[in-house]
Amino acid sequence: MRVQLTIFNSSMEVFKTVKSLQQKLSSIGQGKSVGLVPTMGALHEGHLSIVRRAKKENDFVVVSIFVNPTQFNNKEDLINYPNTLIPDLKALELLQCDFVFTPSVKEVYQQDPNTENFDFEGLDEVMEGKFRTNHFNGVATIVKKLFLITNPDKAYFGEKDFQQLLIIKKMVAQEKLPIEIVPCEIFREKDGLAMSSRNVRLTAEQRTAAPEIYRTLLKSKKLFQNQDLVSIKNFVKNEFIQNKELELEYFEIADTEVLISSNEIKPNKKYQAFIAVFAGQVRLIDNIALN
Repeated sequence: MRVQLTIFNSSMEVFKTVKSLQQKLSSIGQGKSVGLVPTMGALHEGHLSIVRRAKKENDFVVVSIFVNPTQFNNKEDLINYPNTLIPDLKALELLQCDFVFTPSVKEVYQQDPNTENFDFEGLDEVMEGKFRTNHFNGVATIVKKLFLITNPDKAYFGEKDFQQLLIIKKMVAQEKLPIEIVPCEIFREKDGLAMSSRNVRLTAEQRTAAPEIYRTLLKSKKLFQNQDLVSIKNFVKNEFIQNKELELEYFEIADTEVLISSNEIKPNKKYQAFIAVFAGQVRLIDNIALN
């Protein structure tokens, strides 16, 4: 099913079925590039900045809006995920997005949602994978499905989910998919908080406290110049012990390429600091390059 957005006075088209989207994509002509921006909706300026980049780099852009049930290990998180489809479509219309794909769960999975099992060679066993069982199999399953449906030349992912980005690259390489994965910089609020669809669930007090996450990452980057990694990790833990609104789940410093947690700095290696913090029931993640 295709929906023409006449209510927004726009040429943007919304597709609810795989068949209708594929028919449209097959009609755009040879030599035209397609960029895919996968999202779960609840779009914010971070998402929109990625769409803008995709539009600059491709002839046509597909934005998918699909809340994927197989990547939620916490059912409450799935239930509470914001549904803002109409505002999302209006925002995309203003950017002159070409196509939006908003399928149902049944349309995507056909039967009961099931995940494929991938071998990510350990990338999925640390940090987010350690705390979110089977999360990355769910992510890779839906991303692979979207790739096969849309057959894009490029696909765009935010670096806020840095571990996810590496896992998608690994999946693309293993499946031999001819798709360029384009990393997009973290888009931040003026106070440094990484933009996230979850931010709207923060109380006023939590929202005031949340920028401390990025400030702590900046301090860890500065300490990286002359402190050992164990000292940096202890510093971060102590910072959150003193914070009444934020609870640290993990802070890791890892090799940027393989995500192996490190306690010592090795020459010719790039390191990234990764953090996950709870503000009440809202889980926030962030990361920063250290060198």
